[in-house]
Amino acid sequence: MPSVYPSEIREKTAGTPTLMQEIGRQLAQLFLAAIPTAIIVFLYFLFLRWSFFRPIERILAERRARIEGAQKSAQASKSAAQEKLRTYREAIKTARADQFTEQEKVHRRAVEQRDAVVLAARKAAHDEVVAAKRELESEVASARLSLEQSSAALSQQIADLILATGPTPEKEAPSA
Repeated sequence: MPSVYPSEIREKTAGTPTLMQEIGRQLAQLFLAAIPTAIIVFLYFLFLRWSFFRPIERILAERRARIEGAQKSAQASKSAAQEKLRTYREAIKTARADQFTEQEKVHRRAVEQRDAVVLAARKAAHDEVVAAKRELESEVASARLSLEQSSAALSQQIADLILATGPTPEKEAPSA
């Protein structure tokens, strides 16, 4: 085999590119061919951003603002409803307290009226009892007077009867 020195290899390969050089050249050609594609992709990105992404972002921002506004409005409505509820509860509580005090007044008046009726009935009954006692006392007094008068007349009649008839034989026999 013939001997090959490195200087000879260099001379033979000086005119022909090496593998690394070939790969570098192909990569350079690939990058040069990819530049229009990269420009088209970049322009497509700009177009999509202008025609698609920005309107969607604007719509999403409006939607977010509406949602936040609706949430604030709902919170305000909820707060107003809670305030109204608190006001209504206080009004109901006050009305119940007023109703209770009114019922107490009516109850007290009814008790006072009942007490007045009971007192009047007691007084009337007491007056009737006093009148009945007086009438009974007057009847007793007239009955006593009548008895006293009739007892005097009756005792006179008994005495006249005993004196007028005399002693009876039946009454004398047991004394013998």
